[in-house]
Amino acid sequence: MEIIDNKALLIRTRSPDKYSVIPRSKIIEEHADGSSSVVVFWGLDEVRVLKNLGVKNVPSPITRKYNWPGRYTPMEHQLETAAFLTLNRKAFVFSEPGTGKTLSALWAADYLMQRGEIRRVLILCPLSIMQSAWMGDISNSIIHRSAIIAHHPQASRRIEMIQKDYEIVITNYEGLNLIADEVTANGKFDLVIVDEANAYKTMSTKRWKALQSIIKPSTFLWMMTGTPASQSPVDAYGLAKLVNPEGVPKFFTAWRDKVMNKLTMFKWVAKPDAKNLVFEALQPAIRYTKAQCLDLPPVVTVTREVPMTPQQTKYYNLLKEKQSVYAAGETISAVNAAAVVSKLLQISCGAAYTDDHEVVEFDASPRLRVLEEILEETDRKVLIFALFRSSIDAVHTHLLKRGISTECIHGSVPASKRGDIIKRFQTEAAPRVLVMQPQASAHGITLTAADTVVFYGPLMSVEQYVQCIARADRKGQDAAKVTVIHIEGSAIEKKMFKALQTNVSSHALLTQMFDMEIKNYKELQTRQTCVNCQTLDKQ
Repeated sequence: MEIIDNKALLIRTRSPDKYSVIPRSKIIEEHADGSSSVVVFWGLDEVRVLKNLGVKNVPSPITRKYNWPGRYTPMEHQLETAAFLTLNRKAFVFSEPGTGKTLSALWAADYLMQRGEIRRVLILCPLSIMQSAWMGDISNSIIHRSAIIAHHPQASRRIEMIQKDYEIVITNYEGLNLIADEVTANGKFDLVIVDEANAYKTMSTKRWKALQSIIKPSTFLWMMTGTPASQSPVDAYGLAKLVNPEGVPKFFTAWRDKVMNKLTMFKWVAKPDAKNLVFEALQPAIRYTKAQCLDLPPVVTVTREVPMTPQQTKYYNLLKEKQSVYAAGETISAVNAAAVVSKLLQISCGAAYTDDHEVVEFDASPRLRVLEEILEETDRKVLIFALFRSSIDAVHTHLLKRGISTECIHGSVPASKRGDIIKRFQTEAAPRVLVMQPQASAHGITLTAADTVVFYGPLMSVEQYVQCIARADRKGQDAAKVTVIHIEGSAIEKKMFKALQTNVSSHALLTQMFDMEIKNYKELQTRQTCVNCQTLDKQ
């Protein structure tokens, strides 16, 4: 197959007649061996027909007829993914986290918009990545498209947002439950992109039913997850019913009986050919592992945002108020700054230590839910770093309750036991997750069984931050690529992660963070005072 002047495809075939169904196709030469050369106009519709005719490896016009806008040059696997999506109205992207699925989907959507095939896009994703991943990548790629995050506790406000003529609307899973009826009636979304699609594997859930209700035969639906049917072959059923309903039986029980053997009343095991059946059901699909993406950098850093609870916010602000009074009369040393920053970070992560070394616990469920989302998106091992013992204990307990094999290493774990935990993490299936205190991540420890490093919150030392990443990012790493994930909620966490990435020294980091937090708090108080004064004047 040859591309001629970016306008036509030259195909040599022994069955030229089958191409007659394509308008503007023409036989231009017959060869002595019985084959013929056929010219076909190189358009997206024509390529889709060729694909349906069984012609393999037909390139999408996007590969040469699109300018790939934005800050980034697409990598080869992103080009292939975007091209694949333009050719499939409904499809899966099963590439691993950190491979750039978001950008691929946005470029493909923009190309279809340019062609007039779609007008509006609805993006469904976890709350934690609406701003950091999706809106961030829109700003870095297709900034010429209008976009809004439709997120508000009141359904009426969300409905107002989707009724406005934004080309791209981003909302979370729960948000769709609130606005599904309005989307169905008046939303007119031509493309729905679902990120971390594993959230829609169960047909009995409200979110699955809400998504199914807004999908029409003409709707483009692209579902993305790094772990298709990660827990069990039966998990494929709910996903397939949305994208490829013809690929699975009409009823769930028939699919379960097809892929599982019943051992006891409550125990089922996968049949030997279950993987092949799942593969066939979850089509059309494309997948890239990080190891296959040769142009990826060794370390990819992403952010997951988690809002603080009202209780956390209250105590966070109370502490800043107290310290602003304290800071008014004296210069803050690095030691004092460290104490304040540490307290603010403790509150952000879900627990704070009193002066008597007692632990005051806050609701950390939003942060723990984000952690669960991260673990669902990869089937490989994960390394979690948490600065405080209270956070380590909370994560460890929570994951064990969820049935995830987890071990932890902190200052109280004896050296002999640490060695055993590390050995099992590196060589055995369990534990899948290792939660560590950064101080326990000594030089020389190799934890290359993990390809994902999660920071439950920021560290207070650049040196420790770099060292923690180095535990997984070193020679011998199985996947050859590492994804680093920052979980952040409060303002100081965001500032500290930014500083850590730019290698700001520990001393400068602490004093700068303290100064900025207090300054911002004082400015806020001043603005509020001015507003109150204006109100009194009017009275």
